[in-house]
Amino acid sequence: MISTEGAEGGGDQPCFRLEPLNAHLPRKAGDKDATSKVTANGVQDIEDRILRITGYYGYYPGYSSHRREEGSESHADTPGSEASGEGTSYQTCANTVLKVLGGILLVLCVSSSWVGTTQLVQLTFKSFSCPFFVSWFSTNWNILLFPLYYGGHVVTTRDKQTPIQRFRECSRLFGEDGMTLKLFLKRTAPFSILWTLTNYLYLLALRKLTATDVSALYCCHKAFVFLLSWIVLKDRFMGVRIVAAIMAITGIVMMAYADGFHGDSIIGVALAVGSASTSALYKVLFKMFLGSANLGEVAHFLSTMGVFNLIFISFIPLILYFTKVEHWGSLSSLPWGYLCGLAGLWLVFNILVNVGVVLTYPILISIGTLLSVPGNAAVDVLKHEVIFSVVRLAATCIICLGFLLLLLPEEWDSVTLRFLAAFADKKSEEHGEELTESSIHTRSRSRANGTVSIPMA
Repeated sequence: MISTEGAEGGGDQPCFRLEPLNAHLPRKAGDKDATSKVTANGVQDIEDRILRITGYYGYYPGYSSHRREEGSESHADTPGSEASGEGTSYQTCANTVLKVLGGILLVLCVSSSWVGTTQLVQLTFKSFSCPFFVSWFSTNWNILLFPLYYGGHVVTTRDKQTPIQRFRECSRLFGEDGMTLKLFLKRTAPFSILWTLTNYLYLLALRKLTATDVSALYCCHKAFVFLLSWIVLKDRFMGVRIVAAIMAITGIVMMAYADGFHGDSIIGVALAVGSASTSALYKVLFKMFLGSANLGEVAHFLSTMGVFNLIFISFIPLILYFTKVEHWGSLSSLPWGYLCGLAGLWLVFNILVNVGVVLTYPILISIGTLLSVPGNAAVDVLKHEVIFSVVRLAATCIICLGFLLLLLPEEWDSVTLRFLAAFADKKSEEHGEELTESSIHTRSRSRANGTVSIPMA
């Protein structure tokens, strides 16, 4: 529309001014101010054209303005949900951090207790070389596991149960009817024998080899568990775990070759591998017949094995004593300090392993067992002045690397591929946004300098 107005100062010359058409059109109540639309429309058109040219995924006309309006409305409408979401995420992150820190502390405790147990065994053998008696005496201390568990249960829970009630509830591991004498003998006897064999062979190996070599060879039990689970339990086949098992076998052969396949070295390697094998068989049979168990059921089962060991295996140390295979003097001459310290550390190790699986990530317990290898190596070098050959060091490193490969989860390949794909998508999106922002800034500077750019169709 054209209108005539007098010039400022009351001159006679008419002045013509073009008014915008939308100034005289009616406006809706929900519409924004027309002036702000006009000023922002140019930038929005430029951004929409850039998004259309670059082929941005999900583009449609008016995409940029709609995205800004939608974002502002969502931020304005849901402040409470954002606050609650931030609080929940913060609490989740805090719980994860605490769990990881507790797991790291538990790893150090597991590693330290196992290193202390192994080194204390060798100190005990200097004055009392009776490995089966040491194994039998230490296993008897497992009887204390269920009383310790019940004490923790009373302190940490509100629903108080009598020891008999809690014992019966944890006895469901043996079946719905609980533990009977038949089930006690049927289920406890094979596991107690395997437990005793594992400890006895491990102690015999410590008389032939250094603590570092024995702890490294014992780490092969993880590979044996995989092979037995694959064959017996029909677990999923994983190529990376086959490679880890081959690496473990390679490390065993190299460890035996270190001293030329003769002397105490080959016997010690055989004993350590036998201990790892019986340990793997124990774990696979436990999973097959008893399945998964909670902390109370595990404490009940280990205490039951301690009772079985005290009642039914006590005759073996007596036989070894009278046949002078393991002979000792009077009871007062025994190194009770070393024996009690060794049994206590072994008990602490079992408690930490079983409690740690419940309270933190199980993989951290395996890492703690693996860290006992460098821990024993440090003690052997600094205190016992042991010199390791290149072959032994290479064998130890190969076994430890295979152990780490066995810790990979079953879906590690698909998880890795999804992570890499998400990372690549994020990088491409960031690159597209940077390109869009740089183009907008370039056109804005061109307008400020008075230059005119013709947009592409």
